[in-house]
Amino acid sequence: MRALNGILFFPRGGSSHVARSLSAQLPAHGWDVRILSGSLPGGPGDAETFYRGLDLQVVDFAAGDAPMHPSYEDRPGAPDRCFALVDDIEYHAHVAAWKCALRQADAGSFDVLLLNHLTPLNEAAAQVAPEIPIAGHLHGTELMMLEQIDAGPPAHWIHADAWARRMRRWAQECTRIVVQTPRNIDRAVALLGVDRRTCVVVANGFDPAVFRPRTLDRTAVWRRALVEQPQGWRPGAAPGSVGYEPEQVAVLRDAAVLVAVGRYTAVKRIGLLIDAFTRAQKRARAGSALVLIGGHPGEWEGEHPWDAIQRTGARHVFLAGWHEQSAVADFLNAADVQVLASVREQFGLVLVEGMACGLPAIAVNRLGPAEIIDHGQTGWLVEPDHTDQLTDAIIDVIEDAPERRRRGRCARNSAVTRWSWPALAGRMADALDESVLTVPAQICA
Repeated sequence: MRALNGILFFPRGGSSHVARSLSAQLPAHGWDVRILSGSLPGGPGDAETFYRGLDLQVVDFAAGDAPMHPSYEDRPGAPDRCFALVDDIEYHAHVAAWKCALRQADAGSFDVLLLNHLTPLNEAAAQVAPEIPIAGHLHGTELMMLEQIDAGPPAHWIHADAWARRMRRWAQECTRIVVQTPRNIDRAVALLGVDRRTCVVVANGFDPAVFRPRTLDRTAVWRRALVEQPQGWRPGAAPGSVGYEPEQVAVLRDAAVLVAVGRYTAVKRIGLLIDAFTRAQKRARAGSALVLIGGHPGEWEGEHPWDAIQRTGARHVFLAGWHEQSAVADFLNAADVQVLASVREQFGLVLVEGMACGLPAIAVNRLGPAEIIDHGQTGWLVEPDHTDQLTDAIIDVIEDAPERRRRGRCARNSAVTRWSWPALAGRMADALDESVLTVPAQICA
């Protein structure tokens, strides 16, 4: 059996990591996979580099293969404008470009099309290969945008209703809808009008060969990332514009090291995390440091972390910049705890990856993190946007090394049992089997 795994976006977020991992694991379950992906060559968004070793067809945005993809986020001035700002003319240009890409990929020869998110790729697939069943893989960001539209979109989202109608139609045309958590079934049914019976839960997972506890020289890891090969950046500046001296990073050798991994989007609440960490430092007796890993070059919403550090006067907060997964695994093994202050994290794959490396986590008691973290056993859960609770949890982590190590061991056991990709790929293979055998569900009223 053959599946075309399509993703409109260039590699930069969790969905691309999921697409890569599934494409590598599904052949062991009877499915050969080709990836069709957007790409921004020459940097972190280069699909040829990101999906190296896999069967891949690239749509090169820089070369004009397709217009730059839109975004579910609204970041003023960003090259990937929010979907809700894209008019009908642009929409049809996206569809036309991806129809061409699907024909080049010979989409009609596959047994199923596994399409990530809900995008113009869905419309292109329906026109190019209408007889091929589509399994839609939701990653949560599309649901967040729909929730915002239903609640009352910003006045400048003048095309929001048109995109909401399209996304609902695309979802209803899928023979299977893959979501990350059981709670997201209820959201998908309510927001998209899909038949509950078409929904399948396949959580995001980790590669056990990459994310595992390892003994390494943590001083060398941080010196290389922050001093010798810096990738941190200030607003308007290139990667590497923020570097550190060896004496600055020396604190990471013996301090309790907290890491936060992710893009600089508003929902991640990085500024709030820096506020809470600064408060915790003033109250805690033991030494501590916070390393921020991520921030796709040139992208940020609201206050940039660099500005938050300057505003708070935070000490021992480091910007490590954007890195590949293999490097992130080293950073996790060179740390003591992971923090994710995001208030609307749809799943939280990075939490799973940290747990696989033996790290407990501090996260918000909502959505995906609430299902991943067992408060008191594998980490700490706090209320969203609650600086005091986040501060208290950070103090607990800093001052109680035996407890954070105990929760880290529990976290590792939980990750191995629940979120290893080889097992999860089997569930996805079952969903693809069912998608092929199922007559497309009728559109719900």
